[in-house]
Amino acid sequence: MDRRKRNRICVWLIILGLSNFLVYAIIYAIIGGDAPNGDIRDGEFIVRGHFVREFTGFERVVPRWVWIYSYIHSISIWPSISTVLLAMLVLARPHIMATYQQGVIKGSTLVTVMATVIVMVTSMIMLIFIVSFIRSPWPS
Repeated sequence: MDRRKRNRICVWLIILGLSNFLVYAIIYAIIGGDAPNGDIRDGEFIVRGHFVREFTGFERVVPRWVWIYSYIHSISIWPSISTVLLAMLVLARPHIMATYQQGVIKGSTLVTVMATVIVMVTSMIMLIFIVSFIRSPWPS
């Protein structure tokens, strides 16, 4: 792939990932929190926000669809973070490779290790969120 085309794709991936995070932050502020910090109690869907309205946190009952949307959007943050970091790593790769040509670790190895860590950590966290969502105490 042409270097300029690759760089444009990376920049767009960064913009999309950061846009997802921005939308998440705006909705978090509007509804007063998110579902992973909230709960389902007595058939009510509760979002909880830290430091949004009060220092100790804020709980708010929301419709079921808002709670589900909030949880799914919270899950989507982790692939967005991974995408942004990997795109930045691809953009920085030539500089990393040029900087680490000699020594204990080569630039290509360092880039591979960083990419692997990014994918593994964000995947594990996303999986934890998915399992937590599935195990939520859904009302019958």
